[in-house]
Amino acid sequence: MLFKRISLPASAAFIIALSLAACTTTPVTPPAPEGPRQPGTPTAPSAAPGANLRATTFAALPGWGSDDLRQVLPAFLTSCSTQARKSDWKEPCAVAAGLDGNNESAIRTFFQSFFTPYQVINPDGSDNGLVTGYYEPLLKGSRKRGGPYQTPIYRAPEDLLTVELASIYPELKGLRLRGRLVGSKVVPYPNRAELDKSGVLAGKEILWVDDPIDAFFLQVQGSGRVQMNDGSSIVRVAYADQNGYPYKSIGRYLVDKGELTLAQASAQGIKAWLAANPGRQQELLNANPSYVFFKEEKVTDPSKGPKGAQGVPLTPLRSIAVDPQFVPLGTPVFLATTQPNSNALLQQLVVAQDTGGAIKGAVRADFFWGFGNEAGDKAGRMKQRGMMWLLLPKLAAAR
Repeated sequence: MLFKRISLPASAAFIIALSLAACTTTPVTPPAPEGPRQPGTPTAPSAAPGANLRATTFAALPGWGSDDLRQVLPAFLTSCSTQARKSDWKEPCAVAAGLDGNNESAIRTFFQSFFTPYQVINPDGSDNGLVTGYYEPLLKGSRKRGGPYQTPIYRAPEDLLTVELASIYPELKGLRLRGRLVGSKVVPYPNRAELDKSGVLAGKEILWVDDPIDAFFLQVQGSGRVQMNDGSSIVRVAYADQNGYPYKSIGRYLVDKGELTLAQASAQGIKAWLAANPGRQQELLNANPSYVFFKEEKVTDPSKGPKGAQGVPLTPLRSIAVDPQFVPLGTPVFLATTQPNSNALLQQLVVAQDTGGAIKGAVRADFFWGFGNEAGDKAGRMKQRGMMWLLLPKLAAAR
């Protein structure tokens, strides 16, 4: 059912609930994990075209009671820097800014007072989907080409055009076409193989790195840090643009060719295959026609990730990439999945702050593990099933 507007302002109700919470020392009992759900008819307006949502309760979220919500508050407040401009988010963001970040009970009461959970349902009626992982890698690089530093990281070329389709077709909001002008026509931009062969990007180098495979996976991740060869600094190379071709998985290419099994097609498995088949390196990389361009940024706070598609820094373990056609950026999402290659539960509140070329569908998430080798190991092995619940402001639910 849709929620009716309550007579008390949400902030007043929250203060009352918070006062009651402060008077008790009874621990919250985590709800028992739920069994498989049967899809039903959505009972709330879609978050975006094509998204199906089913209203539920916080008690129904598997693991909600055991999640330490102190860890998600910084990510939520980061998203509020843009969300607070929206009428439905103004009050929740204002109240959240005054919360004691060490008071887990107050933070839990806040979310339960201001938000209503809605389970995300796929267009086919199923309620589970794929959860993968990504991270921010560390590469070794140089300002100048020389020695082991032979692989370029390019900035976006000046002739790359972006056509915003929503200006003509509003239903295509968020979709763009990229190309270049040849005479009076806009034609597709060169794909990866064409860019590598043509040399049209010469002079667009930002940095040179020592490993072409690491450079390729940098494009897959969308951002990374580079340790300069003089050892004096670490810089960030962040996503700037893309050549317009859809991302195609080189892991899937190897599976289709019978070179790897699905279980072997992790980042680690792909790198092992490349080490054993160096003569087929270019063939494999060219299987993905997408090419990502970068811009250099300073690493002002090493504990924070790069900026995601929402325009705010990602928070390790509390940010996810989503398909914005189904999940609005900036929305808290309760994610119920498992650890990489494991049945150990991973059930926690995260925030949708990023997108990705391979992140398509309603129940589809890419979990940001953070920076470095350990994060990379987990991200590379993560291909789990999971379910998602959006937390929407109660004012939006009432409408």
